[in-house]
Amino acid sequence: MTDGGSSIPAVRALLRVLAAGRRVAEIGTAFGEGAAAMAETARDVVTVEIDPERVEAARARLAGLANVELLEGDWHELLPPRAPFDLVFADGGLRSREDYWESLLPLVARGGLIVKDDLMPGRPVDGDPVREALFRHPGLAAVEILTTPATAAIVATRL
Repeated sequence: MTDGGSSIPAVRALLRVLAAGRRVAEIGTAFGEGAAAMAETARDVVTVEIDPERVEAARARLAGLANVELLEGDWHELLPPRAPFDLVFADGGLRSREDYWESLLPLVARGGLIVKDDLMPGRPVDGDPVREALFRHPGLAAVEILTTPATAAIVATRL
């Protein structure tokens, strides 16, 4: 997986498609590659990174993209006032709070999408907190897709 670095090319391609015409939020900007990919097709992108060094790198990468707003800090505080979003790319902060997915869900408009990448494909739902949260939540419909033969993402829609 990426260990908190940039999203892989296959995920960036997926994000370009899913972001088309949408209002997007990204949790975990890292170096800005995912946000830049989504900005190619999205109406607008709000991306949040908590690590100041990564913010500086992302600021350089995202400079000149008029439809991207880069925020530094905790997404739990910064994104709710800007919600709802049509797509939320959950790419960071997963271990920051036990109620991660319940905190994230109100950010997503009804019919909107959640994308979580950096997963090992084909794992059982039971015992996997990410899969349990996304596949078993009564307000979501989710599917796991391969992004490469060795990596997967979950795409969920808010019902």
